[in-house]
Amino acid sequence: MNKVHVKTGDTVVVLNGKNRGKQGKVMQVAPAEGKVIVEGVNVVTKHVKPRKMGEAGGLVKAESALYADKVQLVCPKCNKPTRVGHAVGKDNKKMRVCKKCGAQFE
Repeated sequence: MNKVHVKTGDTVVVLNGKNRGKQGKVMQVAPAEGKVIVEGVNVVTKHVKPRKMGEAGGLVKAESALYADKVQLVCPKCNKPTRVGHAVGKDNKKMRVCKKCGAQFE
């Protein structure tokens, strides 16, 4: 099993590619593939065929997956892209920590 440094609901920024600099919320994480789907980033056009009688087909815009190593977490406190550290917080729980300002993530 592979680990990914972001979780669903995190705000991330894209580091390289055609979407460099765009920020968005992580909608889905696929650790087995090492990919994430970010809201409003890497939008592709899909051709959809009508499946039922009376259903409309056509072109649908949808977010496509990115490799997780192309995104970096944005700290909610200092609002800067940062690497994630780990620390033991209250009740001996492992917490994610901002490497720039030291703020703890939920």
